[in-house]
Amino acid sequence: MTTTAQGSTTTTLAATPVSRLTAGVAGGLAGGMVFGMLMAMMGMITAVAQLVGSTSTAVGWVVHLAISAFLGGLFAVVAGRWLSRAGRAVVAGAVYGMVWWVLGALLLMPAKLGMPVFHLDAMAGRSLMGHLIFGMILGGVATVLVRRSASR
Repeated sequence: MTTTAQGSTTTTLAATPVSRLTAGVAGGLAGGMVFGMLMAMMGMITAVAQLVGSTSTAVGWVVHLAISAFLGGLFAVVAGRWLSRAGRAVVAGAVYGMVWWVLGALLLMPAKLGMPVFHLDAMAGRSLMGHLIFGMILGGVATVLVRRSASR
């Protein structure tokens, strides 16, 4: 705890870099599971498998969750200071999800698959929604886990 000049106290999170990274990976996996279920319902999970030359649903899930875990860990490293407050973390996660929608869904994935990049249609809109949900879950879960590890 720290005391401010006005005499009030605040709790300072003392999460280690490893606990922050772990929280980010777990948050990425949680967000990735929800986003993956949405993708599966839209028949899009096999498109993720195509990134590694497969059309298997199982391979699509493995690739999707590996990317989700990596992006979750990266979020915790890049945005670690926002993980102390849930509201900020959820907003930062939504922004992060939007950034990865542009980089991943609109640029990298279509370029890798020989499709037009920055193509906006109904599917791109649903993908944006999924990326926002991914990011918000990532931010929320990572915050809860960072707080839990810091309170030990």
